[in-house]
Amino acid sequence: MPVHIMKKLEEEIKLLKHELATELPAEIKKARAHGDLSENAEYHMAKQRQSFVQARLGQLEQRMGELQLVNLDNIPTDAASFGSALVVFDSLKKAEIQYKLVTSEEADVTKGLISTSSPIGKALLGKKVGEKAVVITPAGKRTMEIRKLQTIHDLA
Repeated sequence: MPVHIMKKLEEEIKLLKHELATELPAEIKKARAHGDLSENAEYHMAKQRQSFVQARLGQLEQRMGELQLVNLDNIPTDAASFGSALVVFDSLKKAEIQYKLVTSEEADVTKGLISTSSPIGKALLGKKVGEKAVVITPAGKRTMEIRKLQTIHDLA
């Protein structure tokens, strides 16, 4: 798995753990000092933030675990998969488009970085040069023919 993704997730986890262990307890303690907790907006906001941070931390740690299980040796060398750079002909736009299949953390449609879990990404997975993928999007049905494919192995 690309190191920069793992580092990004590790940094966010570190920040959230610090907030959960240091900042939020101080905010809650300060809010409790104001008295009646039933009508204490600061206290309720701090507790709400604490719940959010705990949930986000759980999500990030789960995602880290999933990413650590990815074995690049299992990625095909002749079909579109994670890390592949593609040139496709889009029948709806009547143009060639360049995409790179990436994780959801890296996705940026404006740069052609398409998540493997997006509708387009899912449709392209497993396709080879010359094959067509049909994608149902809010804009309508799109057929994409793969014209050029470089897998993560070719790009390494």
